[in-house]
Amino acid sequence: MIRNRDLTVGVFLIVGVVLFTVGIFLIGSQRQTFSRNFDVYTQFSDLNGLMKGAKVQVAGSAAGEVRDILVPESPDGRFRLRLKIDERFHSMVRADSVAVISTEGVIGDKFVQILAGSAQFAEAAPGSTLPSKTGIDMALMMEKSARLLDETSSTIKTTSEKLNGTLDAATITVRNANDVIVGLREGKGTAGMLLRDEETASRIRQTVASIQNTADSLNHSARQADALVSDLNARQFGAKADELLESAQVATDNVRATTSQIRQAVDATLRPNGQGVDTATNLREIVANLDQTTENMVEDTEAAKHSILLRGYFKRQGYFDLARLSADDYRKNKRFSTPRNRREWLSERELFEANGGHNETLSPAGRARIDGVVTSWAGSLGASPLIVEGYATTGNAADQMSLSRSRAIMVREYIRSRFRLDGQMIAVEPLGSQPPTGLGRDQWDGVSVLLLARSGH
Repeated sequence: MIRNRDLTVGVFLIVGVVLFTVGIFLIGSQRQTFSRNFDVYTQFSDLNGLMKGAKVQVAGSAAGEVRDILVPESPDGRFRLRLKIDERFHSMVRADSVAVISTEGVIGDKFVQILAGSAQFAEAAPGSTLPSKTGIDMALMMEKSARLLDETSSTIKTTSEKLNGTLDAATITVRNANDVIVGLREGKGTAGMLLRDEETASRIRQTVASIQNTADSLNHSARQADALVSDLNARQFGAKADELLESAQVATDNVRATTSQIRQAVDATLRPNGQGVDTATNLREIVANLDQTTENMVEDTEAAKHSILLRGYFKRQGYFDLARLSADDYRKNKRFSTPRNRREWLSERELFEANGGHNETLSPAGRARIDGVVTSWAGSLGASPLIVEGYATTGNAADQMSLSRSRAIMVREYIRSRFRLDGQMIAVEPLGSQPPTGLGRDQWDGVSVLLLARSGH
């Protein structure tokens, strides 16, 4: 009995010693206690959860452990790690090998990964310091990815709402367009009538053809008038007109002198006692007739000034045929920018007011402003041409020319009717937005009324 018990105890002790020995060898093998090792160092600004005893891998293979971690002495310092590496991997750890803190899987333990170096570099010496770089923090990357997904989801939701609104608007537009097309096909509305009613379309075509024929006739008449004027100029009609006007002026002076003498004779003849009443009455009638004749001759002389047949004479006196001048030529001609001319700038705000829609009309204040300007020139009106320059700064170049023409014509017609001036002595010149050079203005919006100075004066 005692022998059996001793045998059992002996077996138990032997087995225990064997197991203890095997455990020691296993643990030592795992900790590389009995293998040859060498130490190297590396440094990191942030350990990112790495702890002492963490694994060290070389080129993805388990090769050692983190033996020690030295804490930096200042906030801007770096953690210094001592790495114990199996000697078998010494040939792969080179001077250019780089240490990186990595993670096993997505949320696994941290370990130090040493990237294999290049063959042209020497093996890392024991105790040397390997360069390091910051690895990818999976947790931080997942946090950023989650934030990015949230932002993307919000953007997609907003875009979806906008697309839905756009699609709804497009659907309504398509339906409206479809209704219009159906109405056109059925002949509804003015456009539908034009498309479906052949009689109306035929009338419109006839009207367009008539307008074209009228325009052709006007062009033909204009060419004939130009030919007539050229022929008259070639025949020196201007010189004859000069002689005619000079004779008319002499006759007018003679009539005025005669009228003055007759009035003196009549005044000497009249007596306070009433004698010769019938003679005085007759003389007064004669004088009145002579005055009327003189006024008629003056009017005929003024009318002759505006006749198209005498254009050459007055052109030599300093007048211009504005119809033959382009806007650019007008701006460059110093005749219209000389300081000898009398000029008044009237702005759009002073003259015009809206008359429903986009139309303009002269305001009461604008009429009063024009009256003041023209009245101040009363002594020179009729003796020199009056030019109304139109300006506009709204729209493109074509819109500006159209609006400036409309404004100039509006002011011209008001002056002509208000002061009963001869329309041929008031010219219109649309200039868009740019005044003539030499006036100190780059652009203007409104009109400018110009009293042209005579050449040589």
